[in-house]
Amino acid sequence: MRLKCDFKVDRLPISHNMMFVSLIKEALKKSNPDYYDKLYNFNGKSNKQSKNFCFATRMKGYDIDGDIANIKDGISFFISSPDAEFILYLYNGLLKINEFKYKDFNIKRERISMLKEKSLISREAIFKTLSPICIKNNKNYFLKIDDETYEDELNYIAGKVLENYRGRGLEERLSFQSVKMKNVVVKQDIREFEEKSGRNYLYVNSYEGIFKLSGNVEDLKDLLSLGLGFKRNQGFGMLELVY
Repeated sequence: MRLKCDFKVDRLPISHNMMFVSLIKEALKKSNPDYYDKLYNFNGKSNKQSKNFCFATRMKGYDIDGDIANIKDGISFFISSPDAEFILYLYNGLLKINEFKYKDFNIKRERISMLKEKSLISREAIFKTLSPICIKNNKNYFLKIDDETYEDELNYIAGKVLENYRGRGLEERLSFQSVKMKNVVVKQDIREFEEKSGRNYLYVNSYEGIFKLSGNVEDLKDLLSLGLGFKRNQGFGMLELVY
């Protein structure tokens, strides 16, 4: 299931991923506080467990001025999840938010709609990234796409994402092949990282573009809804089926 929400906005921070994490949280709080608490809190602490969604943002015409993007035609916010309960609460919560403020920035909701999804029926599929894919190893090092362990680590996180959602991991190993992928470095403004490191931004080495993924059909279907890679709940790994 997929939602698209259009917002009117004049300016955004370049590192705006966490702004939309905050928007998701606020929408869930407004719709169902108990559900929000179950999803994001555990024994009085922040629940770090992976959530069953991914998202992406698209700025419609913009120019960059330092750390600020000046927006000409608004933005579109996309979110995907196979979890109907999550989508329902998020949709209802977004309807209650006409205007959202984050630090010195302000966005106004214009329209929200459900998107029709393409059917995936093949063991091989071509995907396009809506938000970049980041893959890291067990030392928290973000990998380059030509790293010899890239596919292994992609399989590892894909298995964990599926296990978290449906109780079992990959049915078969995935085969990843770049078609037209390019490197992008995403700046993340994360308070916990800033407090621990003393640095303003976390720089995430990631990739966007077109790639082929081969494997079990049900695995591919679920990953299309859940997203691929690490940091899916922070604006990474959302995919679109090309064919």
